[in-house]
Order: sequence, then C-alpha cells, then structure tokens
Amino acid sequence: MTISGGTPDARGGTARQTRAADLRGETAGPSEAGDENPGPGGDATVRRPGIQGWLDGIRSTRTGHLTLKFVIGVIGAVLVIGGLIMVPFPGPGWLVVFAGLAVLATEFHWARRLLEFGRRTLAAWTAWLGRRGWTVRILVVLAAAVAAAAIVYYGLKLSLDIDLIEEARRLLDR
Repeated sequence: MTISGGTPDARGGTARQTRAADLRGETAGPSEAGDENPGPGGDATVRRPGIQGWLDGIRSTRTGHLTLKFVIGVIGAVLVIGGLIMVPFPGPGWLVVFAGLAVLATEFHWARRLLEFGRRTLAAWTAWLGRRGWTVRILVVLAAAVAAAAIVYYGLKLSLDIDLIEEARRLLDR
C-alpha cells in the first residue's frame, strides 16, 4: 500500500495524477514521443505559466477545486447581479454583466455557453445595425436616449421623490 502514489491506472499514472492532468488538458504518463512525465514531485513536471498554472495547482485537489468553484461562483454572481441592477441606468451595466459571465465561464460550462450566445447576439445586432442607413441608426440612438432619460427620471421620482422637471423649472425661474 502506498500512501502518496496510489495504484497505477490505465494511462500509467495514479488516479490523482490523471485527474490533475485531465483538469489541465494533458495526459498523465508517457507521451507519444516516449518522454516520461514523472508527475508531482518530479523534475520534468510541466506547468502552465502565470495564473493558469496557479489555478491548476489549486484544482489539483478536491478541496481546492470545490473551493475555487465556490469562490468563482460567488464573485461571478455578484458581478452579474450588480450588472443587471445597473442595466436600466446610464453606465456600464451590460459590460459588468458580461464581465461576470466571463468570470463564471472560467469554471462553469453553462456560463461559457451563455457568454458565447451573448457575443454572437451582440455581433449579429451590430452587423444588422451596420447594414442599415443613417436614418435607422439615428432613430435607434434616439430611442435609447429617450429610454435612458425616462428610466432616470422615473427612477429618481419614485425612489427619491425628486422631480427633475420641477427642479429644472425652479432653476430657470431664478
């Protein structure tokens, strides 16, 4: 019985080495060229550079993998929810939503698929708008400006009881 190594699997590495290699997208054991990959603790262990290598190290254990998944999920969810709250207001609402999806896509396949769908939809919308004449483009910009102004006006009126039109009249009457 070996404590650290375990029994070899079909690829020649231990189950832990195989799982860590699968998470990195590599194969455990000898490569096609005949090079030996000694696994953890060996001199020839290849690790990706930068943050990817650091994340691979965290993912190499079950606890680290679950902790990383939880932390990424919380950070991504906060960004997505915060971005969705900011969408109706002037500012980077959609940018924050896409940033949150990008964070979630590092650990969750569904978020990666949703992010790709959003990218395709945005590209299709941009291409459609680019094929239209200046009249349609100006109308789209005006409609977006009117919607943003209405959202700001009613948002301030209903939440803080500030009437921007009355405030503007008071300033003009001075």
